[in-house]
Amino acid sequence: MAPKQPADNAAGGFASTLGTKKVRHTLISDRVYELLRSAIVEGELAPNERVVESEIARRLGVSQAPVREAVKQLAREGLLTHIPRRGNFVVEISGQDADNARQVREPLERLAAHLAAERITDEHLRELGELVDQMHRAVAINDISRFRDADIAFHSLVSQASGNQFLLRMWELLEPSLRALHAIADPLFEGDWHAMADEHGRLMSLLRDGDPDKAAEAFAAHAAGRAPVADLRAEKKPARGK
Repeated sequence: MAPKQPADNAAGGFASTLGTKKVRHTLISDRVYELLRSAIVEGELAPNERVVESEIARRLGVSQAPVREAVKQLAREGLLTHIPRRGNFVVEISGQDADNARQVREPLERLAAHLAAERITDEHLRELGELVDQMHRAVAINDISRFRDADIAFHSLVSQASGNQFLLRMWELLEPSLRALHAIADPLFEGDWHAMADEHGRLMSLLRDGDPDKAAEAFAAHAAGRAPVADLRAEKKPARGK
């Protein structure tokens, strides 16, 4: 699908809010990257929307150099695409893309859980428990972005607990794409978000029990969307042939 014609960013939307987000971090390009990635993941920058470096720099009160570096990083992660003579655009992701990402995520989660169940420490379990609590607190204030951050951190910590640094690096490579695909903490989920947080508590308990096979199967099912938390969207889908 061809990108939409660039809108006048000064008229409103994400760009109009940038003036309130002055960058003071020493590593300016890192901070700009974080702001832009968050805007893409949260939908403030819509699919096919043009990202104009000069406009972003002006709104943030920085030079174009750190913005350019941030844009390059986002392009490497697959969140932006560059079209010669037209500029940089937010990628549009299909449902098939999301399914493909989950297919890659499932074996990673299976292996991470299998290894972590054999190596999990009390400190890891304490941190996982705190992340589950953060998910519940996020639901209480209807902050799905915060829920997603805690969800990401939960699975990242399990990868760390696996003790396999190569697996952790693979997860870190996949994680930005999962965020962009909403393959973690789907904001369109129509179910009980507290139940989703409780599901993470169940996963943590399986790691504590130390049964690698049970933990691996549960994490794989969770990654593939087979976790036992009802999503009302499934009930709304028309039956085949109708």
